[in-house]
Amino acid sequence: MTSSSSVDELPSAAAETPTSQIPSDITSAPVDPIPASDDVEAVGEKRKREDENTTNNLESSDPNPTPSPWFKTSLCSYFRRQGSCSHGATCKYAHGEKELRQKPDNTWDPTSERGKKAKMSENAVKEEEEEEVGDVMFTEEMMDENDGEGGGGEGVVHDLSLSKCLVHLPTKWQSDDLKTFLREQGVEYKFAKKRRGMMVGFLTFENAEQLKNGVEILEGKNVNNKSLKIADVLPRTFDKNGAKNPAAKLKSAREAVTPLADLSYADQLEQKKASIAQMLKKLTRNARKACPNGKSLPEWVLQSREIGGLSCKLEGIIESPLVNGYRNKCEFSTGYSVEGKLTVGFMLGNFSAGVTAVEEAVNCPNISKLACRYASIFQSFLEKSRLPVWNRFKSCGFWRQLTVREGSKPGVVSNDEDADSRIAEVLLMVQVCTKDTDEAEVATEFEELAKAFAEGAKASSPPLPLTVLVVQDHVGISNVAPPDCPLRLLPIPVSDNGTHQDQSTNVLTEARIHDHINNLRFSISPTAFFQVNTCAAEKLYSLAGDWADLGPDTLLFDVCCGTGTIGLTLAHRVGMVIGIEMNASAVSDAERNAKINGISNCKFICSKAEDVMSSLLTEYLDVSETEEAKPPSDDDLDKQNSSAEEISNSEDVQKTEQKNSSEPERSTKPQFKNVVAIVDPPRPGLHPDVIKALRTHPRLKTLVYISCNPETLVANAIELCTPSFEKTGQENKGYRRQSRMGTAALARHRAKKMPASEPFKPVKAMAVDLFPHTDHCEMVMLLNR
Repeated sequence: MTSSSSVDELPSAAAETPTSQIPSDITSAPVDPIPASDDVEAVGEKRKREDENTTNNLESSDPNPTPSPWFKTSLCSYFRRQGSCSHGATCKYAHGEKELRQKPDNTWDPTSERGKKAKMSENAVKEEEEEEVGDVMFTEEMMDENDGEGGGGEGVVHDLSLSKCLVHLPTKWQSDDLKTFLREQGVEYKFAKKRRGMMVGFLTFENAEQLKNGVEILEGKNVNNKSLKIADVLPRTFDKNGAKNPAAKLKSAREAVTPLADLSYADQLEQKKASIAQMLKKLTRNARKACPNGKSLPEWVLQSREIGGLSCKLEGIIESPLVNGYRNKCEFSTGYSVEGKLTVGFMLGNFSAGVTAVEEAVNCPNISKLACRYASIFQSFLEKSRLPVWNRFKSCGFWRQLTVREGSKPGVVSNDEDADSRIAEVLLMVQVCTKDTDEAEVATEFEELAKAFAEGAKASSPPLPLTVLVVQDHVGISNVAPPDCPLRLLPIPVSDNGTHQDQSTNVLTEARIHDHINNLRFSISPTAFFQVNTCAAEKLYSLAGDWADLGPDTLLFDVCCGTGTIGLTLAHRVGMVIGIEMNASAVSDAERNAKINGISNCKFICSKAEDVMSSLLTEYLDVSETEEAKPPSDDDLDKQNSSAEEISNSEDVQKTEQKNSSEPERSTKPQFKNVVAIVDPPRPGLHPDVIKALRTHPRLKTLVYISCNPETLVANAIELCTPSFEKTGQENKGYRRQSRMGTAALARHRAKKMPASEPFKPVKAMAVDLFPHTDHCEMVMLLNR
């Protein structure tokens, strides 16, 4: 072994290795600065002799070696993945955490454990510094000791100069918990208040000295691993006499609901495309971390360097054909505005973050004029109603929410200026809480409500369509009701003399409207999922079908199918569609939609996807192509569909259809050469059991993932696309509690327990703008193996 190489030539052994196999952390490692060009020759000779000595220190017995300051400051990627390195002791990279040294700038290798901990601490501090705690949307009226409706009232008035908000308190705390905490900390105060479900509490002090001492004690105090912040109480927007307070901050519904509305649509698209690109880079980074030690990185991770770190090529972004008034479903909350006015509109933020104010949907470009008009009619009715609106502080009240659903005319393409012209049907659903109410009084209120909507629709110019009026009875704290929440159909007055529809001919199963996608007619029940942007949904589904490589010999699994829109629009391109949906009314809609459109090669299962996905894949795919199939387990499918059949329009017709549809399967189970799954999960993403079923079945080669939340798509893709560990279930030590993990970290944790199976790989991605003027964007990714 010679000793004539210089420090610059230390990685000479690596230079003999093909460039494509050199890890990024080696090629990007810091090097000593190159001297100025004027002194290259002279200094170069001296530097060479010094570097020779430095190199010799690695191999000779010189008692005083002087290695490069960057020596052993980065982990060796070869050693980390393969457990060995051809350079041996001469490698300038650390072989493990014990050999790792701190960099000259006092930082650690970001891929090391110490580097990760330092990064987490840095991010936590950064988030705290950047957090806008001044945006607490409570006013001092929320601190009144005697709450009236909407959280205000004629309680004790507090001096704002001696009042503070405490931010980052545990949401489970109530006032007693806050007072106990203050006593333990030795804080003297006059008044303290905290509502369960919020992270904000309120304090009023006796004097300035108490205020100063309390802030010094509480500021930055650690509570449940969160640093406590002190914020000012937002003053009333209007005083007791109705005069505007110039010091008050006011946020509009437009700013809360459509934060990008002031940007041009072209700028919105560029911003969303850049956001999706960041998600693809995040997938690459997390996939690197999730790969098992000793295994080479997946090919798609290595190729990401050629496309700027993206996990796959981003094809672009598809814009929405309709930019304004595109939403076919709007949910309006009831409550009180900042100035205390009863309002039907949108909340200005999250309740847990201290936001209770509701403002009218004024100048919100994503909402149709029709929906705003119905919200105005409902608000006028509530002002005269004898029953109170929902009080979020006390979790009591009657009127909670108004949902407006719109059905479009077939083949009508309207422009942004005349978006309402496409609306043919309207379903109104009013959410109430009938707990502790008088039935007779409620019946009277419902009758007056129906009359108000009917008269308001008729008085509008032009008159508004009104197809269905239904009431949802929900007793939970949040307005998010379970799918099986009871519904009650209200008859709508149809004549000037106040007569009503015959309720016997307008039963609950007919509480539905219709919309159209790709020349198909879809029946939609009050609580069923349907894409809110119908025009853009057509482009989305066409894209998914084109990427899935469908054909007559294709079996298509439509996971989280809702009313069957994806499967039904693609049914003519495949041999069979199996739709899975947990909402019974949506499954009933899907079956009805198949019948309406004359589609016979679709089957819909009412169940959670995680409960049936594995068995369905086994049932339809685990049969050799030459083997004649055994009769399928129709009894199990009938049980799964029983909840949907209970609310069907005609049980006799359905039984006949089920019998006819099952006859071909009893003779022989269909054989499919191509198996494709299209998943369109809700914002939380796919259940781990669904991911496991998709990943571990070898016949499933193509997966199209449609996501309204790219964060969860990244998390699910980590589990689907990273190599399996040889020993599963043994890599769980040392992890933080799962409840404190981010979605990507939790996905990496679960990926370690994935059974041995061939991973998918991301092929390409596309952004689809279903939500103009907002910062949300749909993302489609093609995965195959």
